[in-house]
Amino acid sequence: MAKGKINVSVENIFPLIKKFLYSDHEIFLRELISNATDATLKLKHLTSIGEAKVEYGNPMIEIKVDKEGKKLHIIDQGIGMTEEEVKNYINQVAFSGAEEFLNKYEDGAKDTGIIGHFGLGFYSAFMVADKVEIITKSYKDEPAAHWSCDGSPNFTLKKGKKEDRGSEIILHIADDSTEFLEDNRINELLNKYNKFMPIPIKFGMKTETLPKPEGAKEEDAAPTQEVDNIVNNPNPAWTKQPADLKDEDYKGFYRELYPMQFEEPLFHIHLNVDYPFNLTGILYFPKLTQDLNQQKDRIQLYQNQVFVTDNVEGIVPEFLTMLRGVIDSPDIPLNVSRSYLQADGAVKKISSYITRKVADKLNSLFKNNREEFEAKWNDIKIVIEYGMLSEDKFFEKADKFALYPAVDGSFYTFEELQEKIKDAQTDKDDKLVVLYASDKEAQHSYIEAAKAKGYEVLLMDSPIIGHLMQKLETSKEKTSFARVDADHLDNLIKKEDTQISKLSDEEKEKLKADLEKVFGEKSSYTVQLEAMDSDASPFIITEPEFMRRMKEMQQTGGGGMFGIGNMPEMYNVVVNTNHELVGEILNTKTVKKKERLINQSLDLARLSKGLLKGEELTNFIKRSYEMVK
Repeated sequence: MAKGKINVSVENIFPLIKKFLYSDHEIFLRELISNATDATLKLKHLTSIGEAKVEYGNPMIEIKVDKEGKKLHIIDQGIGMTEEEVKNYINQVAFSGAEEFLNKYEDGAKDTGIIGHFGLGFYSAFMVADKVEIITKSYKDEPAAHWSCDGSPNFTLKKGKKEDRGSEIILHIADDSTEFLEDNRINELLNKYNKFMPIPIKFGMKTETLPKPEGAKEEDAAPTQEVDNIVNNPNPAWTKQPADLKDEDYKGFYRELYPMQFEEPLFHIHLNVDYPFNLTGILYFPKLTQDLNQQKDRIQLYQNQVFVTDNVEGIVPEFLTMLRGVIDSPDIPLNVSRSYLQADGAVKKISSYITRKVADKLNSLFKNNREEFEAKWNDIKIVIEYGMLSEDKFFEKADKFALYPAVDGSFYTFEELQEKIKDAQTDKDDKLVVLYASDKEAQHSYIEAAKAKGYEVLLMDSPIIGHLMQKLETSKEKTSFARVDADHLDNLIKKEDTQISKLSDEEKEKLKADLEKVFGEKSSYTVQLEAMDSDASPFIITEPEFMRRMKEMQQTGGGGMFGIGNMPEMYNVVVNTNHELVGEILNTKTVKKKERLINQSLDLARLSKGLLKGEELTNFIKRSYEMVK
């Protein structure tokens, strides 16, 4: 049996770094600024424990563009490196200085905010540069070091001329990456990745207007001065304690995150936990539309204030990806590019915590100000309904605050709704029948018929309501949902005063035969003869609740396994045997007139249901004018 050691060819490392290590070349700046931040935070920690006998001061990171010289400079005032440390941390690929530092100062360094973990971030510079220099001086009393490499395994390391503490990285930008010598491009990257880094970042200068001196005339121009242009906010709202923030602070931070968003958020949720994992952040409920897809990817994920991604799927439960805001956690495992998340136990705990915090906030809003909660319901219901459908634990909590609006504008919790309809709306099996409309305008006549009988009708119009109703029927004993046009109300709901038909059994058989003869090939219509009030409509078209709901569920991503797409259209034509017009149809002797009355009555019912279109609508209008004439 042979044993050995796999050797990695150093000559191949740089081409691999440039081509495969990072999915997007632009992140080189994020990685280098992260390293500069680490170096500064290390110094802060060492000075705080007395190990570094230097003044920490007010350090910043500076970015400089030398367009003529085709160079980009990243300068920090951090811990710096000795020549020996350069050999260890730069010449040995993947030997991470941040990781060694954390191990050395394990007890006290956990809260320093050090970002580096993989030891490869520095080498991202070679994706855009054909030569990289490091000029660095340690906080220790040792000479500066100057390291240079042209992207091959060969480097030079000599004494440097730097006098002040810290490091300067100089990137000699390659010909295929000159976009990174443009101020606008650098500004774009700083805004995307480094907007909330914990150390101030300077990029260029800006003009600041000073107060006019005393005694200056009104027409005199105010004096100005050039000041450092700090491009980031080192102390964003999520890093502060909730007790230290006011409502306006949260709204201001929302505007900072989404400067092009003009609507204010409805409310916010501040996340702040340090056990059994570290997580901070602020989530906002914006006004939401009914479109489930357009809302996503607005939550930004940070790790120690470094932007990672706005794809938080797997960390934030899917139904909450429609929210906006920031989450920041050092406990979320990332791969080497910091771009994709690896699910593990910590992430699952974080996901459960976020779900619980959102549910608790919603419950608190409902209990403390129900009127305001009701006013916001239409703007937030899609998130809550989606959460109830997809997360069982959220469903249990949401049962206390989820609202069911009626068509008249009143709101009920499910418990309140059950109490409201328990005596008036039950079927022959004593199940509660929850009537609902999905479109107030299209189903207006059906809604009015239900209200005339004293029934409560809900307005349930979200795109996933069919799925949710199925779950509610499973979880709520002896409760069923029926759209207000699903069947005739007298068939749905048990009534004591059942109407008696004016027609004999023989007349009903003849009427049904006449109707089916005229319907002919309209096989999607099934005739049902019902004894109703004489002033009820003569013909009413309904659609079986199960069939209609299953088709709706398929349109929103469910039911495909049952082959619903191949199911035919099916409708019931409920004919009121007590209506005067129905009696006239039965007694009309002229075949042509009887056929015209049946077709006209059927088309009126179809028109009410929104089923009359195209050529059939044209024929109906033509026939109507002829009958009027």
